[in-house]
Parts: sequence; C-alpha cells; structure tokens
Amino acid sequence: MTTPSRTELIDAFNSFVGALASGGDMANIVAHFSKSQSPEVIEYGLTVLAPFLGRPYVGADGVAEYFNTIGTILTWKDMGYYEHVVDPVVRKVSAKGKATWTWKSTGQSWQETFTTTVDFDDELKVKRYQVWADSGAAYLASRGELRNAEVS
Repeated sequence: MTTPSRTELIDAFNSFVGALASGGDMANIVAHFSKSQSPEVIEYGLTVLAPFLGRPYVGADGVAEYFNTIGTILTWKDMGYYEHVVDPVVRKVSAKGKATWTWKSTGQSWQETFTTTVDFDDELKVKRYQVWADSGAAYLASRGELRNAEVS
C-alpha cells in the first residue's frame, strides 16, 4: 500500500465534488465510492431538522439513498471548494465549500459555506463522506420561514 501524493488526493477529491457540483446523475456520483469497503455518508445535524441529517447512510444502497433524498428535496448551484487540507498518510481531504441551496417545496434559497471531509480507500475511491452545514437555514427554508428570519 503506497501513500498517494497530495496531488493525487486533490484530483480524486475534485473529481468527486465535481460530480456533486454538476448535480450529476446518480450513477456518476455512486461510481466515485469504494467497492472494496462499505462506504458511508453522514451530514451532521439533528434528524428533526431535515430528513437527510444526523444518521449514517452505509453501503452502496445507503449512499444512493442519501443523494436521492438530497436531490428530491434540494437544488444547488454555484458549488465550489477551497482551502483544502490534505493528509496523504490517512488518505483524507477536508475543504470548505460554498453553494446556493434551494428547498424545492418552498422555493426558498440561501447561500451557505460548509465543510466537507472525504476519506479515500487504496484505490482513491470515497469510503467516507462527511458534511457539516447550516442545518438551521435548511430547516427554516423547509418551513417557508427563511425570509422572515433574515428580516428579523
């Protein structure tokens, strides 16, 4: 098992988040996940705030469920990542991200800065994808209350 270079990890990260940013098709997103290890996705937050928060989505079916849930509820645009922190020894990349999100059922949008961490397997496939985001804005947007909160 060789240690990947920083460049190799950044390239793998950019390929994965590029698929996400484009709102790409599910097959393309899932293709970035490990087949040799059971992949996991978790977006941290209270489960009462949004149906995709606070629980791990495990295995290929779990990964597909997470991204299908997100795609059913939200749209996003102008997604980009910066300030990468790379650890080749543990095959991990963390970065800040920015995007504009819209809760489909209410049409309410918000700009958000979030943090993501991706752990890679030996083949530089995603084995764990973690997200820390603004669950409060998502919750308010889901209830149609985001605009009222911004004015207050």
